[in-house]
Amino acid sequence: MNRHLVQSMLARILLGAGAVLLLPLFLSLYYEGPVLSFFLPALFSLMLFLLLRKKEISPNASLTPREGTAITALSWLSVSLLYAVPYILSGTLSPLDGLVESISGLTGTGATVINDLTVLPPSLLFFRAMTHWLGGLGIIVIFVALFPQAGRGSTKMVNAESTGPTSSKPLPRIRETALALFTVYVCFTAAAATAYMLWGMGFLEAVDHAFSTIATGGFSTRNESIAYYHSLSLELIVIFFMVISSANFGIYVDAWKRGFHVIRQDTEFRVYLLMVAGAALLITLSLVLQARMPFAESLREALFQSASLSSTTGFVSADFDQWPSFAKFILLLLIIAGGCGGSTAGGLKVIRLILLFKCFSALLKLHMHPRAVFHMTVGRERFSRNTVLQVLAFFFIYMALSALWAAGMMLDGIAFMDALGLAFSTMSNAGPAFGQFGATCTYAALPDFSKIIVCLSMLFGRLESITLLAIFIPSFWKKSGW
Repeated sequence: MNRHLVQSMLARILLGAGAVLLLPLFLSLYYEGPVLSFFLPALFSLMLFLLLRKKEISPNASLTPREGTAITALSWLSVSLLYAVPYILSGTLSPLDGLVESISGLTGTGATVINDLTVLPPSLLFFRAMTHWLGGLGIIVIFVALFPQAGRGSTKMVNAESTGPTSSKPLPRIRETALALFTVYVCFTAAAATAYMLWGMGFLEAVDHAFSTIATGGFSTRNESIAYYHSLSLELIVIFFMVISSANFGIYVDAWKRGFHVIRQDTEFRVYLLMVAGAALLITLSLVLQARMPFAESLREALFQSASLSSTTGFVSADFDQWPSFAKFILLLLIIAGGCGGSTAGGLKVIRLILLFKCFSALLKLHMHPRAVFHMTVGRERFSRNTVLQVLAFFFIYMALSALWAAGMMLDGIAFMDALGLAFSTMSNAGPAFGQFGATCTYAALPDFSKIIVCLSMLFGRLESITLLAIFIPSFWKKSGW
């Protein structure tokens, strides 16, 4: 492993992360907010850059898979620590709570430990939402898109950060792909912010919610989340942007080149839409028949929460913790499933669920036809046996880690169902759980040990486990390693 190259790339990413802090810094100056809370970590990132950056990256330097994994994992850990500092220096949160809020923002989980958002200055609210936006598409993807000298082999970093199995790229060069994805991301964010302003939100509030929506994060400027506004029209706007952000962003780039039919023909997105519609219908029936709610109100709340939790955004329009058990079970399944691969959503990803179902179907057929040979295809996309094995391994790791996190929290005194909900919600980066940490609650009441667990769970969930698990293998760091 070329440690100098890893160190130099990490230095550049930290410098970029520090430069971003200038935006909330200017807002603090304008609104007379906590200036030092943003200035000091920005200055610290500059000092780290000067300390770590020993030499320029050679134009011919190329990253190996190990180096790409190391840079990605260390970048997420370092930026998470850096972005905890503004919460701590402003006096808003303790160091541990600041870390929870930072990781929750960057991973797009949207769970908060702040009980009252109304006391926060506009600059800090903007910073919270901005962390969603940076982590939603990906710190590495944005870095590769904006910095042409990211070095050869940047694909290794992007792959270590990307979500869901895909067998193709919309553009041949990784920087062109990253720049195209970033352009789509910016356009969606601008469209969402414009729609919110046209609806009636102020500029900053609209931008904050646009960041949270397109990044499928869920931080709001209101304690009650979207329920604060009591508006069907706003909920429909939010649903639209949450759903399109749950699709593979690559298909939007492909659609720009080849036409809208690419989106219409995408099997994974079609299955996702059917999943949301089916869940909304089942929850509506449960609310009408079991909770005796009016049909129109049931459909409205069911559709919003199905879109919110399947996209793992975590916006709340109603206290779903008071719903019947069947409705909450459907919501839990949506949290686990998540959105599409290559989107900003978390969860297992719909493409993996499709492949798991096809594996199950193939096993049944092999039982009857032992010598048959099956090819794993989804739409026009063919997946190799290696990809299918990775999907099976990921499903096992996801379930195993969720069980481990739940066990750790139960050991810390959290009730069984609450711990289970927290484990799945944080591994899927969804945010709201059930019970004591449900729709209208925060994570502030978690014991310290459980807060450490949810930090790990959110990071493992966002980086899909393998990237972080790899750096804990001792041979990973040896010169004669993998």
